[in-house]
Amino acid sequence: MNAMTGRPAADPERAAVSRDRFRQGMSRLSAAVTLVTTDGPAGRAGFTASAVCSLSDAPPSLLVCLNRSASVFETFAGNDALCVNVLAPGHETLSRLFGGETPTPERFAAAEWREGVTGAPELVGATAAFDCRIVDVSSFGSHDVLFCHVMNVRLHDIAAGLVYFDRRYHAV
Repeated sequence: MNAMTGRPAADPERAAVSRDRFRQGMSRLSAAVTLVTTDGPAGRAGFTASAVCSLSDAPPSLLVCLNRSASVFETFAGNDALCVNVLAPGHETLSRLFGGETPTPERFAAAEWREGVTGAPELVGATAAFDCRIVDVSSFGSHDVLFCHVMNVRLHDIAAGLVYFDRRYHAV
């Protein structure tokens, strides 16, 4: 049963639309481009993400979605902190590095970083950096949803953003 509606839960194996059609539709949903980074006992890692959103301002918190088949999954699962770095125009190459097969040391060598209060890497020049503790995790489909308590926010002097729409980067 669906806890919100009291109706029977939908069968996730019987999608109403195809995976391809869903992906085509999602390409038309503008999304901020971020680099999600971590460092801790399990090591250092990072990935490009657009599946990040605000959860609450009391307490300040974010949701970050991470595919369980991602090469960085185990590293994030072994650490309790992350930083959501909001990219600015000009960060397209960095986004591609963190979104592809590039080895972790090369990803981080391509930019300047500072350590956040949680120990997670903050991108110097990011529009905003949300330094977080991971406080809960929920699995759905192919992804884990990370519930993140924001410990610190660093803002760049210039407010400019990078979004992904129709499979291309756009400056905002």
